Amino acid sequence: MYNKRTIGSEFEQKAIKYITNQGYQAIDKNFRCRSGEIDIIAREGEYLVFIEVKYRTNTVKGLPQEAVDNRKIKKISKTAQYYMLTKGLPADTPCRFDVVTILDDAITLIKNAFDAIL
Repeated sequence: MYNKRTIGSEFEQKAIKYITNQGYQAIDKNFRCRSGEIDIIAREGEYLVFIEVKYRTNTVKGLPQEAVDNRKIKKISKTAQYYMLTKGLPADTPCRFDVVTILDDAITLIKNAFDAIL
């Protein structure tokens, strides 16, 4: 029997494989703090990219990217800020927020999916 964490981990691995094929370099995953969690942290060119992975088997509950609402964006933004602080990264580090959606077996990368909300 799969639990949500096992399923999430499985799809995060698929997302890492996908973004690696797109030229990203995954540097961290499942970064957690009191503010929230970031699924994948990667580098693409000069950018530090914070990536949210969303999976759906169908669209009954909407598209996967629709689950990334303002509340979720705020949590991801604060967690990203904390990540940079703990890693000693300068505040002017070029950053971006991407979303990888997996709908059944179709994987889509949405670059610069949203701006930080602090």
